[in-house]
Amino acid sequence: MTDTPPVLYCYNHPNVETSLRCNNCERPICPKCAVLTPTGYRCKECVRNQQKVFDTAAWYDYPLALIIAGGLSFAGSLAVSFVGFFIIFIAPIAGGIIAEAVRFAIRRRRSNALYLTAAIGAAAGSLPLLLPLLVRLLLGGGFGSLWGLLFQGFYTFAVTSTVYYRLRGINIR
Repeated sequence: MTDTPPVLYCYNHPNVETSLRCNNCERPICPKCAVLTPTGYRCKECVRNQQKVFDTAAWYDYPLALIIAGGLSFAGSLAVSFVGFFIIFIAPIAGGIIAEAVRFAIRRRRSNALYLTAAIGAAAGSLPLLLPLLVRLLLGGGFGSLWGLLFQGFYTFAVTSTVYYRLRGINIR
């Protein structure tokens, strides 16, 4: 006589048969509910609960990150108006400095929303010099306004993306 294993059904989709279980809570899960982690498959609830452990930001970290990133980005955008072409080299360095200043101010606490807040602050800090260049170009400012707009636009993009990815960390999937 052979022992057949019992038929399992996904706890989230009761009509779907499965042989997969969450390696944390042992609930049966179907491939739609399974999340691949470095240690095996887990259900979405277990993954969500584990991620909550890593969110350590306090409420006051958000305005602090926004103000610091915005202020330093504004100072960097002022420097861009004098540097010109060399902004290609300076913008990522400025983004790294801004990210490290934010990281120091928030005492290395972390949250995905906090990293996004710092990136928004960096973008907002560079807008006061970007928007007048755009208006001047639209009003017929000529070729000089176009170059200034391109340099400021590149600065905004490079600083914002550098701040976000320096704080969050680059994940290659």
